[in-house]
Amino acid sequence: MNNLQFKFALDDIPPWGELILYGFQWLAISVPTLIIIGKVVAVMHYPDPAGQVLYVQKLFFVTAVAMLVQLLWGHRLPLVTGPAAVLLVGIVASRGSDLNYVYTSIMVGGFILFILGVTGLFGQLRKFFTPRVVATILLLIAFTLAPTIMNLIVAPGDGGAAPVNLIFALVLVLLMFVAGGYLTGVWKSTLIVWAMIAGSLFYFLAFPQYAGVTPGNFNWAASFFRNFNLNPALDPGILVSFLVCFLALSINDLGSIQSVGELLKPDEMPQRITRGISLTGLANILSGLFGVIGPVNFSLSPGVIASTGCASRFTLIPATLGLLVFSFSPAAIAFTGSIPSVIIGAVLVYIMCSQISAGLLVAFGSRERFDFDSGLIIGLPLMLGIIVAFLPVEVLNAFPASLRPVLGNGFVVGVLAVLFLEHVIYKNK
Repeated sequence: MNNLQFKFALDDIPPWGELILYGFQWLAISVPTLIIIGKVVAVMHYPDPAGQVLYVQKLFFVTAVAMLVQLLWGHRLPLVTGPAAVLLVGIVASRGSDLNYVYTSIMVGGFILFILGVTGLFGQLRKFFTPRVVATILLLIAFTLAPTIMNLIVAPGDGGAAPVNLIFALVLVLLMFVAGGYLTGVWKSTLIVWAMIAGSLFYFLAFPQYAGVTPGNFNWAASFFRNFNLNPALDPGILVSFLVCFLALSINDLGSIQSVGELLKPDEMPQRITRGISLTGLANILSGLFGVIGPVNFSLSPGVIASTGCASRFTLIPATLGLLVFSFSPAAIAFTGSIPSVIIGAVLVYIMCSQISAGLLVAFGSRERFDFDSGLIIGLPLMLGIIVAFLPVEVLNAFPASLRPVLGNGFVVGVLAVLFLEHVIYKNK
């Protein structure tokens, strides 16, 4: 039984005033992740600020559409949708490859996820994702993004700013943990927002010589329905890499839907899961067409719902409308995108620590006894993933081009290793 009492239930529509206020809260929670992951990918793809802003515009639009459709016709639960960190791992590992290969692979992955969802075949795959496998996947996402986070904080070739940025990032992360330990409710849910705002202001004031803000003239309102240059093309290595990432994405999506389901106890949960996962697949097809990183349902919603006492899914609709407004405003995107990379790196450290915490919770909180063999099953894939993630570029270039996206992707190597250990070597145990 659920003992929590909610001011507004799942299908309640609050009065307009409260609806807007709750909507602003969800918007404040949604925007930081979009800006952080969007900027990381956009900088990798486009050297010019205009291209980066256009990328983030499209990302805001796709995310808003995906979340709105999920709220009204998909899982119909108060769940935030945002860019999948596990797909960021795949994009980082495919850096330097033709973008057509990358986003065609995301389209194919989304299509396969959609088929698995609507046919019910996804249930057959769930048996392979034991607690040890899921824990390893969660940990791998954090550890294999470490090189990217390091480059955000200490940019290669920027020796003058490196010591300043490193010290600043460490202090900011420490302050975020201190604040997280004392804050409650909405303040804790929006901690990342305040950290980005306060951190950026202090950084600009204290170290203007390292700020590196590129001024630009952007219109306050402009469409982004242009520059669709995607020519569908497949690279087998990149496709395999992203299919492994989509396995992890599907488990993330399932866990997020189930977490809210356990809190709210709505009816027809199996149907909600089927619709939710199927629409996540469709949303990733749309992302591939737009040439942006695909979305997934986030698992942070239960904490927000419990702290506010509002479980109404309709309170997220104003947030989706806000994301749509952002998507048509290059000036607003450029303003939020002017956050220094060191701030983004520090916030990613905080977010990835939460990811590690979730992984450890799955590993030690499952019904299965955690023993020495469990440590080996999780430990070896983590070591392999970290080693591959930090391989020098010249070593990666020595691999055959067809195998480079797989053998050069620490996340993929780690996931394949844990599946082999769990279901082959230690199957009888």
